[in-house]
Amino acid sequence: MSTQEVEHVKQVNLDFDAECPSCSASIEFNPATGKLTCPYCGFESEIATPEQEEEKVAQEMDFLKAEERGNFNWGVEKKTVICKACAAETIYDALQVADSCPYCGSNQVMEASAENTLAPNGVCAFEVTDKQAGEHFQKWIKGRWFTPKAAKISAKPDAFKGVYLPYWTFDSKTSSRYSARYGRHRTVTDKDGKTHTETDWYSTSGFYQEFIDDHLVSATTRYDRDMMRKIEPFNLFNNKAYKPQYVAGFLSERYSVGLQDGWSQAKSEIHDHLHAQITSKIRWENRADVVSNLRFSTNHDDITYKYLMLPIWLSSFRYKEKIYRFMVNGQTGRVGGNAPISPLRVTIAVILSLAVIALIWYFFMSE
Repeated sequence: MSTQEVEHVKQVNLDFDAECPSCSASIEFNPATGKLTCPYCGFESEIATPEQEEEKVAQEMDFLKAEERGNFNWGVEKKTVICKACAAETIYDALQVADSCPYCGSNQVMEASAENTLAPNGVCAFEVTDKQAGEHFQKWIKGRWFTPKAAKISAKPDAFKGVYLPYWTFDSKTSSRYSARYGRHRTVTDKDGKTHTETDWYSTSGFYQEFIDDHLVSATTRYDRDMMRKIEPFNLFNNKAYKPQYVAGFLSERYSVGLQDGWSQAKSEIHDHLHAQITSKIRWENRADVVSNLRFSTNHDDITYKYLMLPIWLSSFRYKEKIYRFMVNGQTGRVGGNAPISPLRVTIAVILSLAVIALIWYFFMSE
């Protein structure tokens, strides 16, 4: 470690004792049963459910009252953890919330927040096991039409790593005032008997309201965002109030994209969504064929957020000395990733597409 990194090392406490009371091994969350389970002796323990209904799930937090809004500098900040099982001292990246001791393998769930970060208030627990994730991967790769047959047969995922990744969700009551032009097409016949389409244009303006519920924004920069989008959506309604027991046995990290930057991204995506919704509204109300020059301004009221930990299985496979990485949604089993592509299969697909186009053109010209 550099001198600068040493200066930023902080001692943190473990938030959860993951020791099995029967054999002293590490217990972990079991997606198949929803309980804490010892993989060695089979001991099981229920995770206590709060009596108060509002404490069972993640609550909406007032965005304007949030104190820590900035991004988290995971490149400099470090923390040291002393293992309860073997007393070994380990230095972690400060983004990590849960991992295992590199010396004895004991699960270590650290405090979910630091002095300058928010704590997660909800978690969507794993529902898909690593075995089921492997089964979903096999179905996924067999359905890749451009992947070579040899790759489909030989592709075997490496050991799966279960990870809880940080996400923001945002709620907002939106109110938008807009102006635009819309057009209606009509067919016109000229003096030579030929027809063509003309468009009559009109101006319009109006007001549009929509409640945005749980708009999802990734709060990590460490993983391939395009790949992460491929495994969405998550079942956000099936969340639980955060407990360290749910992340026991899994890698877990806190956010590096802060609340303010997360909201800025959400606003941009919500703007695109509202643009499409208002366009549809204008077309429907005016029986319009086209809409252009749409301009609108939006007010966001009663903005709330949740900071959720969402479950993802990570793995990879090797084909012809190249590694292909993929992810599996820990709730739904949806797979996203990279797979080898056969140039021959792509060529065949292009030739078939051109042949179909040629046939359609031939019949069109014949008529």
